[in-house]
Order: sequence, then C-alpha cells, then structure tokens
Amino acid sequence: MRQIRGRREFLQVAAAGAAACCGLGTVRASAQPTTAGKPKFELGLASYTLRKFDLTKTIEMTKRVGLKHIALKDFHLAMNSSPEQIRAAAAQVRDAGLDLYGVGVIYMKTADEVNRAFNYAKEAGARVIIGVPEHNLLALVNEKVQEYDIKVAIHNHGPGDKVYPLPSSAYEKVKDLDPRIGLCNDIGHTARSGLDPAASILEFADRLHDLHIKDVSAANAKGGGVEMGRGVIDIPSVMRALVKMNYTGFASFEYEKDENDPIPGLAESVGYARGVMATI
Repeated sequence: MRQIRGRREFLQVAAAGAAACCGLGTVRASAQPTTAGKPKFELGLASYTLRKFDLTKTIEMTKRVGLKHIALKDFHLAMNSSPEQIRAAAAQVRDAGLDLYGVGVIYMKTADEVNRAFNYAKEAGARVIIGVPEHNLLALVNEKVQEYDIKVAIHNHGPGDKVYPLPSSAYEKVKDLDPRIGLCNDIGHTARSGLDPAASILEFADRLHDLHIKDVSAANAKGGGVEMGRGVIDIPSVMRALVKMNYTGFASFEYEKDENDPIPGLAESVGYARGVMATI
C-alpha cells in the first residue's frame, strides 16, 4: 500500500486540505487534479470517535471539525432508550444542523436484538444501521430491511474477529440477500488484515453502504490508529476507488486514537481527507 511520500505530492495535498478547510475555493491547477471525476460521496463521523463525551459535546465537536453527517453509537444514544428519548436525541442532532444518517455499530446476537435495532433506527430516523448480526440471524435481518426500508451495513473488524473479520466475510453471507444488506468497509481493519482497502472497495462495490475511514500504523494485527496521512493506508487510492465506483454514500471518520483529546488528530485527518478529495 502506497503512502504520500514525495514532498511535491505531500505539499499539494496539504495545500488543498488547507484550502478546503478554510473555504478558499478550488485547488489551483498546480495541484494537478486527475480527470477521473469528482467525489459524489460526503465525509461524516462515526460517533465512536467521541466516545468519552456526551451527546451535546459530541454535536459541538462534530461541527467544530466541519462535518455535517453523523452515525450515533450507543455511547450517545443508549440502545435501551425509550422511543421518546430516541426521538428527542435525534431532534437535538438535527436541530443543531447535523444529518443523523446512521446508527451503530450495533451487535445483534438474538432475534430480540435484531428487532430492537430496527425499532431504534426507525425512531431515530436513521437510514442505515451499521451492524454485526450473527450469521444465523441474517434471514431475519433480510425480512426487516424489507419491512422497514432501512439499510444494514455489516462492519468488518479485522484480525481476531470471529464473525466478520474481512469485507469478504460479510459479502459472501449477504450477496444473495436483499440489496439493502451490504457492507460498512472499515478500511483500517481491512488494512490490518493485510489487504488493499481500495481493491476491497472496488471488489465489493455493489454492496458498499457505508465506509469507516481512518489510517493505521501497520498493515498487520498490531496496527493502531494514527492521524490520516501518517500511516500505511494509501488514502488517495481509497478516494479514487470511491470515485471510480461512483459511491454516493458517506465516508465516516472513526478516529480511535487519543480518546480523551481527539480533536487535534481528528481535525488533521479531516483536513488531509479534504485535501485529497480536492486533488482527485
């Protein structure tokens, strides 16, 4: 997997990121954008990033880094909340100007947990459940996506995971089910499994319903989260793959480093990603 190593390429991305974050308009011709087309997807936040903060602070911090779309983890909207509590939390998010597009990651180990996940997503007005349903529950999940018209994006968790370690682990289980059941490709875990995230995105493009974007320190099980652009994942390649497949969903940051003080690293990652997007 290739990193941005050359000084020229690094400066192009850094300049583009600064322009994108500061509202300075389009990238100058010297940045040499490709002709592959422009991104149709948008950046978002997986709220696990801000797991040490309450919902009010999470909303504030999400807006602070310039993100407008969010998927809430149960740290910020408890799974055992009443319907009234769920609707109130969803209203708080939307009243702040954020799009609550998804919920999760939600683990589903019983039929009751599947039913609860769909009711929870419905009350929140979410369009996507990022989830980990047990294999024996996929038939029920198939029924629920048809009943609720809510997508399910199955999240891979990399080396050591027993249910869906790889994007292919999920794809093989859902490829013949309702097309609203697909993948949340976590590119960090994909890379930690020794795979090329961009190639994985393209291989399973027909079922990509969500994306967790991040960078990791090594392409093996010991790889940990780092600021985007400082690790081993070829982020420009990932972005180009999303453009090539005409992805129109969300690429949401799941920044796992610095849980008590994530804003500096998250902001750096957002700026880097916007810089890359501006140059492709």
